[in-house]
Amino acid sequence: MNSRAVLGICGSLVFGACSSAAGTRSLPPEQPSVRSHQAYTIQILGSLGGTNSAANTINGLGWAMGLSSQSGNATIHAAIWKGHTAIDLKTLGGPNSAIEWPVLNNDGYASGISETSTKDPLGESKSWSCHAFLPDGGTSGDTCVGFVWHDGTMKALPTAGGNNGYAAGMNQTGTIAGWAETSRKDSTCVAPQQLQFVPVTWDASSLELTQLPTLTVNGKTDPDGAATAVNRSGEVVGISGICDQAVGRFTAVHAVAWIKGAVTNLKTIGGKSWNTPAAINDRGQIVGFLNQPGKADKQGSPNFVAAFWHDASKAPTVIQPLPGDALNEPTSINNRGVVLGVSFPSSHVWLWKNGKTTDFTKLVAKALPKWELVSVGGINDDGTIAGQACKLVNGACPSSNATLATFRATPENQ
Repeated sequence: MNSRAVLGICGSLVFGACSSAAGTRSLPPEQPSVRSHQAYTIQILGSLGGTNSAANTINGLGWAMGLSSQSGNATIHAAIWKGHTAIDLKTLGGPNSAIEWPVLNNDGYASGISETSTKDPLGESKSWSCHAFLPDGGTSGDTCVGFVWHDGTMKALPTAGGNNGYAAGMNQTGTIAGWAETSRKDSTCVAPQQLQFVPVTWDASSLELTQLPTLTVNGKTDPDGAATAVNRSGEVVGISGICDQAVGRFTAVHAVAWIKGAVTNLKTIGGKSWNTPAAINDRGQIVGFLNQPGKADKQGSPNFVAAFWHDASKAPTVIQPLPGDALNEPTSINNRGVVLGVSFPSSHVWLWKNGKTTDFTKLVAKALPKWELVSVGGINDDGTIAGQACKLVNGACPSSNATLATFRATPENQ
């Protein structure tokens, strides 16, 4: 439901859009740690055998979570890095799985998406949200649903009556945010998508699904929506709009928050597509990206900037891209109000706090002469950062056949 699914920009933080590294060698299981001159210890972490891995979140225990390709790079599996070595979370029977959104749970739980061994009876596999995040693009024909993982076991989360679902962020108390198909055919869908989908939460223990309301504006209720992230007190953020392509765009006409179950329309900067909250901290501070009004926005093309809402009732503060860049995507905010994100097309990682942006890729570059940080997923309350680094060839990240690895950067003064 966000730009991770559709941009196709090198270094985009899902699974590295420029990383079709077939035939290249696998990463060794562990890489040495290096110390940045800015007092960060940076670790390049092992993979599940392939040359493409990324952390999309990190919890308070320092567990990096995301995905890793297997040997041959044809499939990816959801992965957790407690130390240097990747733990394979497996799948629900299909070829691929992944953790894509903020999982802020310190009790050993994780949430994500997985293809199943069941073929989609409506042929939606090439349109459903999951498959924009997975390397096969839905060619498997399999359904894809949300999962919860704990103590070595992955369980499927129920849909709202349809065939597919998507589990996104998770909080400390075991609430999982996401979206799920109903059994209703939706005329606002773009083929091959056919079914309506709605914002939901699940309980990690009982697997119980709760449907959240979409937004009503001028007497008209949006037919579709998605929940993306949830904080410790159960405040949820997400999007509300039409079915469209099931990967954001005009599903994200409205950026919204659910406070005590009631839906609130978050203020934007005037765009009508790609208005997407990505994370919310325990103070109720929200980060996301907002499309800028204009021709591109009307056509549903990504033209967004990062945004910070001090709370759900306030107008957002725009966080501008790094100098020379056009687009800006935040991925995480910790309870200290530090925002983490990526600026495009440079794919440089940045940190923002109290109106000041720091180019983190440049900050630690001297400590990583053979690697460059190109994407991030999360920052925890200790300031530890996890994301994706590219192995440099002749001093640059290759535009194809790149080796992309998970990194973890730990501040030494924590």
